[in-house]
Amino acid sequence: MVQSPRGPVYRPVLAARRGELEALSHLDGASTPLLAPVLDVAADAPSIKDSLARLPDGLLPAVDVSALPDTPEHDPVRWGVPLAPVIGLTDSDRRLAAHGAAARAWAHHAVVRLRTGPDRSGPDAATAAAERVWRLTGLMPEQCDLLLDAEDVCCTADVRLAEPRVRRAAEWARRHAWRSVTVAAGGMPPALTRLPVDEPVRLDRYDWSLWQRLADLDLGYGDYGVSCAVRGADEPVDRVPTLRWATDDAWWVYRWSRRGGRGDERFADLCRTVTAAAHWPAAGAGFSWGDHEIVRRARRGAGAGSPANWIAWSTSHHLAQVLAALVRPERDQRGRAWWADPDVPERGRTGRSPRGGESRRAG
Repeated sequence: MVQSPRGPVYRPVLAARRGELEALSHLDGASTPLLAPVLDVAADAPSIKDSLARLPDGLLPAVDVSALPDTPEHDPVRWGVPLAPVIGLTDSDRRLAAHGAAARAWAHHAVVRLRTGPDRSGPDAATAAAERVWRLTGLMPEQCDLLLDAEDVCCTADVRLAEPRVRRAAEWARRHAWRSVTVAAGGMPPALTRLPVDEPVRLDRYDWSLWQRLADLDLGYGDYGVSCAVRGADEPVDRVPTLRWATDDAWWVYRWSRRGGRGDERFADLCRTVTAAAHWPAAGAGFSWGDHEIVRRARRGAGAGSPANWIAWSTSHHLAQVLAALVRPERDQRGRAWWADPDVPERGRTGRSPRGGESRRAG
């Protein structure tokens, strides 16, 4: 692990939407200290101040407002809730000063987000940009967590392309005394509506594969939860009941539209299928709040919910699953799944790539 077991070990980059925020609000006391979420606020998002205030004590989110207009009314320091600002190397002088004020008000640290896409400047230019950040925010390098954001990695070719870029960025990062360095990537493909319905479909978690290939760098781990790294790419909202269930190196996507019966009964059938699968956790309903909600619906104890609920339950399970994997001894992290063999396609099949071309079959 790159960080102390007593500190955060997982930095998920989550959309600041109802589903993801609800999942965070149901974290238990053991998980909260291990998580350091980054929340992306969309340009058209309503105020999330009240949602942040309902997060568990001890959970300090980092908030990225780069999609919002660069005006004082959108400065997180004005929200009056504990948070850490997310800083971009190209943020304006005004916004950097506001981020410094937010950091001093609550967290006394910030997250610097460096996107590792196609290189457009060398390490000296990156250092000059970082020094500008430190000068205008009033922060020291030791007060900044560096997030190396590899963004979308949805196939083996994406991983091969992202790896050298992250390695170059990590090499540059060694020049400075960062508080921590984490790599994050998103492996969930856009447009799940292209997947078949009424059968589980297995998709590889390429974000996890990328992190494993970078193991020698000793970087922290982050991902984009159960959503696509390209914000808005999975819109419009899929009205077919959908769950995205994570195992160590794969997702099992369930899209259910079986005809006949009421909607609640069709969703109960989906939940019964999930709970009967080989990849269902041994702890069952006790594994996470999301798993508990699925068991309730499998027993017809509650309604089918909404797309936001499906994201909330899937995210809750995903956070618990990743934390379980990260706190296991390293020799187990790269072995078989801790509750089941993920390669057994229980009542399902290996997924076809929604992007076309390369299969998402495990390699």
